Amino acid sequence: MVIGMKNKVFASFDEAVADIPDGASIAIESWGVPGTAQNLIAAIKRKGVEGLTLITHNFIPTIFSPEDAILPSALLPQLKKLITAVVGIPQLGAGAFVKEYVEKGLEIELTSHGTLASRLYAGAAGLGGVYNPVGIGTILEEGKEKRVIDGKEYIFEKPIRPDYAFIMAHKADKLGNLVYLGTFRADQPVMAMAAKVTIVEVDKIVEVGEIDPEHVVTPGIFVDRIVEIPQGEFGTSKRRKELVYRLAEIEIARKMLFR
Repeated sequence: MVIGMKNKVFASFDEAVADIPDGASIAIESWGVPGTAQNLIAAIKRKGVEGLTLITHNFIPTIFSPEDAILPSALLPQLKKLITAVVGIPQLGAGAFVKEYVEKGLEIELTSHGTLASRLYAGAAGLGGVYNPVGIGTILEEGKEKRVIDGKEYIFEKPIRPDYAFIMAHKADKLGNLVYLGTFRADQPVMAMAAKVTIVEVDKIVEVGEIDPEHVVTPGIFVDRIVEIPQGEFGTSKRRKELVYRLAEIEIARKMLFR
């Protein structure tokens, strides 16, 4: 134990999200089920807060049952605004699943994957925004400032500074230093840096000093709360492997059906 160390370890996911209010903005990485902070999503869904702004790379329905896996799209009824690059999957009817909510007032701000990452970085670095050529001549430029720099047009993109970031990491020490597993890393480190409060679910929590400093990707200064994933909950290594095998079976069946 480090003298004076703030306790960042929480006993449950519900406790970790207990103070998140209506109207909060939350960044959640989502490139499929593995690497997504599923338990924190489930906890905020149980809490039932409303008027949320969600920032995520992909907003897609899961092909699994809610008992097997959960994605940010599970929060759809609780959203006021969605900032994302992808809505839906073509094979599953693209974005039709959000139509009802858009008609009721859900605001969707479309962006590109790279632009979303850059805006999060701008928020993390304290920048006033970024000039980006992506989206020139498309709907992505509508209502935004444009500027010509060295003869090339750019769109001004504002920084994103979420109130909260829900992060899935492989390992954390009790100071909150994080190690990720393979592609789970993605843009989660920059989300953690950009957010006012970062909440992390991890495979394992270890003592301070057990993680080689050279292996730390997200320093503990950017992490506020940590919950270790109990066995049997969403996202454990056992459940990840089971879902990968099931995905392979679904893909084989799809190819046989549509060949």
